[in-house]
Amino acid sequence: MEWTKGAYTANDDKSQLDLFYIVPALQQSYWAIDRPKEIVEQSIRNSVTLGVYTEGRQIGFARAVTDKCTFAWICDIMVHPDYRGVGLGKFIVECLSEHPEVKKCQQHFLRTDDAHGLYEQFGYSVCEAMVKNVELE
Repeated sequence: MEWTKGAYTANDDKSQLDLFYIVPALQQSYWAIDRPKEIVEQSIRNSVTLGVYTEGRQIGFARAVTDKCTFAWICDIMVHPDYRGVGLGKFIVECLSEHPEVKKCQQHFLRTDDAHGLYEQFGYSVCEAMVKNVELE
């Protein structure tokens, strides 16, 4: 699938994703700091992904973890700092929410420590949840 907004294009073609952009950008984020390259690559293989491009360069990324029918967790949303403030975050969430493998899900989840106003436009709300890491034997 492909979407266009002015000079920007978003698509779900994994072969176009630029790991030289994605891996270090994620490793510098507060939510995926130091995430190993191998884990980033595996997460991409196992998710619905969206790359955003302009002038032949990737400048945005997001993915959805989903079973493609009951739930979709939208995560790893990022826009290159040089392109922030022009509505690309909104464009990314719109495109990923409209993707057929996400749209048909009954429940959509998104967890963030910032940008609540952006996500509330799409029906997401802030909720308090207790998360516990459990080590399985």
